[in-house]
Amino acid sequence: MSDGLETAGDGVWTDEAEWSDTALAELAGEAAAEAVPLPTVAIVGRPNVGKSTLVNRILGRREAVVEDVPGVTRDRISYEANWAGRRFLVQDTGGWEPDAKGMAQSVAQQAEVAMRTADVIVVVVDARVGATTTDEAVARTLRRSKAPVILVANKVDDERLESEAATLWSLGLGEPLTVSATHGRGTGDLLDVILEKLPETPREGTGGIGGPRRVALVGKPNVGKSSLLNKLTGENRSVVDNVAGTTVDPVDSLVELGGRVWKFVDTAGLRKRVNQANGHEFYASLRTKGAIEAAEVAIVLIDASQPLTEQDLRVLSMVVESGRAVVIAYNKWDLVDEDRRLQLEKEIDRELVQLPWAQRVNISAHTGRAVQKLVPAIETALESWDKRVSTGRLNNWLKEVMAATPPPLRGGKLPRVLFATQAGTRPPTFVLFSTGFLEAGYRRFLERRLREEFGFEGSPVRVNVRVREKRAKK
Repeated sequence: MSDGLETAGDGVWTDEAEWSDTALAELAGEAAAEAVPLPTVAIVGRPNVGKSTLVNRILGRREAVVEDVPGVTRDRISYEANWAGRRFLVQDTGGWEPDAKGMAQSVAQQAEVAMRTADVIVVVVDARVGATTTDEAVARTLRRSKAPVILVANKVDDERLESEAATLWSLGLGEPLTVSATHGRGTGDLLDVILEKLPETPREGTGGIGGPRRVALVGKPNVGKSSLLNKLTGENRSVVDNVAGTTVDPVDSLVELGGRVWKFVDTAGLRKRVNQANGHEFYASLRTKGAIEAAEVAIVLIDASQPLTEQDLRVLSMVVESGRAVVIAYNKWDLVDEDRRLQLEKEIDRELVQLPWAQRVNISAHTGRAVQKLVPAIETALESWDKRVSTGRLNNWLKEVMAATPPPLRGGKLPRVLFATQAGTRPPTFVLFSTGFLEAGYRRFLERRLREEFGFEGSPVRVNVRVREKRAKK
């Protein structure tokens, strides 16, 4: 596993002066823009009619997981889109079926919630197949909707299918707009119609929420990420099933905990290696990596009732290397007996010896045990992630440490650190300007002493070394 330290001598130093007033103003403007509630467009329909492909076409990038198999999308997932200068959310949903059972029923319920809460509903039908009994059932439900409904006849790749799409008038949802999500045909006209029907303010906005901190729930498959999100939100926000790999797309939820609003992201379970996954699992792994990069803090769930696995360590390593703040949640604690607790402590001492700084919480997503303790752990980790140490204080501390424990000799010479400064936060990154190379073991020693002096619980710390180049003799 990574120790969170960068290799010495090859980093690019970013001076604090580069953070100009203009740059800070731009960041403040971006944060204010993110706080504005956006109207939502829900994309619904029966399985495998091309909803996720249409979502990607609207976004102009590949975000939603797509595979030529029904049932890949299972949760309702929101993405931010922009058309003609207007920002809005596009909500992808799983296939809706009226008489679904088991997991398919949970998927259908997520689609129904999207239909109830969206500002505009886009119902997608496969024009090549025509109106099926499921399409008719969807239409009957949508005819009672208070939100505007747009009927889309998808997979109309050329003019020869235009006449077949006209038969969809029978659904009673108005004129069908013909598009080809795969090739982009007609999607510009569809977006124009969507903008005409979008209200100025959303039906169910998140008014008053200013920049919620972003928390990613990550871990191996079937470790309880979706169950935890459902427990935190108090609703079935994510589809949960005993089958590993139920979640394939990141699922966003705004959750109020500890008197403030957080943005939680449920992610797909990460396999041992991305190249071992195939089809939608491969793209789900890529989405999970993107969700970690977009988050500020990651809650890494570990099944406390089972021995630590290579997958657990790989997930932790990925989060640390990404530079996110870390909280380790040992889930399924209600299944842990005294013998397992002793064994778990030994595994932690052996396998997680390089992560003594990570915040740890023992929880049960199923029963709700101690989930409220996640909030102070998250807040501590984020406070460390944002922490900055003044240059004067840092150099006074470093002078004392190096006087008491100087670095090892290199080439018969003793390297001297001329100056140290904190280059940035998120994560805290320090740069040491030295006359010679500092061994990796000594850099780890400095990181350990740095944590002892200044804290940084729950956040990785990066220590870069810049070696002064020798001046050429005249």
